[in-house]
Amino acid sequence: MNATPISVVIAGGGTAGHIEPALAVGEELRQRHGARVTALGTPRGLEGDIVPARGVDLRMITPVPVPRKINADALKLPWRVIKSVRETRAVLQDVAADAVFGTGGYVAAPAYLAAKSLGIPFFVLETNALAGMANKLGVRLGGIGFNAQEGSGMPGEVLGIPVRPGLGEDSDGSKATSARKNWDLGDERPTIVVTGGSQGAASINTALAGAIDDLTQDFQVLHAYGKKNDRPEERNNYTPVPYIDDMAGALAVADLMVCRSGAMTVAEVSAAGLPAIYVPLPHGNGEQALNSRALVDAGAAVQIPDAELSPERLIREVRAILDNPATLDTMRTAADASTAGDVAAVIADRIASSARN
Repeated sequence: MNATPISVVIAGGGTAGHIEPALAVGEELRQRHGARVTALGTPRGLEGDIVPARGVDLRMITPVPVPRKINADALKLPWRVIKSVRETRAVLQDVAADAVFGTGGYVAAPAYLAAKSLGIPFFVLETNALAGMANKLGVRLGGIGFNAQEGSGMPGEVLGIPVRPGLGEDSDGSKATSARKNWDLGDERPTIVVTGGSQGAASINTALAGAIDDLTQDFQVLHAYGKKNDRPEERNNYTPVPYIDDMAGALAVADLMVCRSGAMTVAEVSAAGLPAIYVPLPHGNGEQALNSRALVDAGAAVQIPDAELSPERLIREVRAILDNPATLDTMRTAADASTAGDVAAVIADRIASSARN
């Protein structure tokens, strides 16, 4: 470890799907290279809750969502970009940044532009099956690109998705024990963890509301319903929470996940070796269906199109897995073969090497 620590700014704001992979690499930079890590964020994202809890310095800038088509927001874009890049340059200079690492989202484009203007090396990770506009811009500006999957439409080496060090590992059972105590879960019933992502998902919430009486007869359910949604009524064998702030614990107690198939969610679930029922977000450019397709093809997961999700379909798919031990074991074996590996460490080492040259 060098006497003078490197300074790296991570830029992945808005949703947990952008924040978590950036923090995973940030944690490896701190552990492996003693780096000073600073995160960029905006008031409209979840980073205000997630980043400080990980002990990372958070600096707020003006958000710059890059619109996919010409509309009123597109006309305001140049002014937002100018303001946000100016703010980002000030942060990079204040922390004497040696490198920038971005994962997309509202803070990525100004981070890439500011790094380019200051001559600071920067790295771009695309976690989705189809690349977003901000990350494509970053690579065009000269950023070094990394992809989670082949065929994203963004140039760059395919490495996979970084997940937090130790996520999915619980050799002594301490994570599961702590999670059961935290969420008042027993150890005698199979556990279903249901989440619609960091913002919640109305269609998943609605389907679960209609299925909960049936499912709680034989299983227990931990349900992250989303901070912006109404809190469901509590009942026996059902624990509703607005957001899962201990994903490592949730993965340790889960026997089955029911969730969206954002890139980070898929990576975390597969890193934990868990079977899953994925309900891809029906909007955007269709990348969520692609994110989980390989796991479905491998037999590690089931995919339900959002338009086909209903209480009856959810009950049928859950029971097809949890009521059949052979099916559950087969899916676990397939999921174990699809782990995220050491992607965070690999990217951290690349960044550190560049920063020291």
